[in-house]
Amino acid sequence: MKTVVVRNIRRADAAVVKRLGALGTSTVHEAYGRDGLMKPYLRPVWAGAEASGTAVTVLAQPGDNWMIHVAVEQCRPGDILVVGCSADNTDGMFGDLMATSLMARGVTGLVIDAGCRDVKSLREMGFPVWSKAISAKGTVKATLGAVNVPVVCAGVSVLPGDALVADDDGVVVVRRKDAAEVAAKGEKRQADEDSKRKQLAAGVLGLDMYNMREPLAKAGLVYLDDSEAD
Repeated sequence: MKTVVVRNIRRADAAVVKRLGALGTSTVHEAYGRDGLMKPYLRPVWAGAEASGTAVTVLAQPGDNWMIHVAVEQCRPGDILVVGCSADNTDGMFGDLMATSLMARGVTGLVIDAGCRDVKSLREMGFPVWSKAISAKGTVKATLGAVNVPVVCAGVSVLPGDALVADDDGVVVVRRKDAAEVAAKGEKRQADEDSKRKQLAAGVLGLDMYNMREPLAKAGLVYLDDSEAD
């Protein structure tokens, strides 16, 4: 591992990231061809959290949050800090003091493939965090890692400047070069879903809206009245 800090990274366009954030994780994931979704063990530490932003990445050593402190300096308004670890870890590597520092720099959230603590304070502050675990176990500051290098977080490769969308459904990563295309596809998908939602609310069955009856019959599904079922 090179122990480096890469500065002045290229970020996904802020306006495009905002459009992605308005769509939500599930719609963005579908619009991206079901790609980029982090493993479902990554959960918001408080319900209702939402965030979108551009990735500032950290490769940290397990149980050591030194490089998270280093990364704060590289953050700009609209960023999300993404922390991957060099080995599996659930220690509480992030808490309310670091959140205070990130909020002062306009960071919109944290995604960490390790533990988080001070959950009550984070909720009261309104700072969203998605973590692998909640743990009061503290950490050290002893071993170097890297900032703004490619990292793997919850099973997904994240490059500095990529777009992220996170909410109660999880966290999805969209490559910087793909962000505008995915936003356009997501908006089209959302409009289509709004139309379907109105039909379903009016009583139309999904069986008919999606033309499922014929393929169900071809697959061998048979309907029986109760008197015929004995």
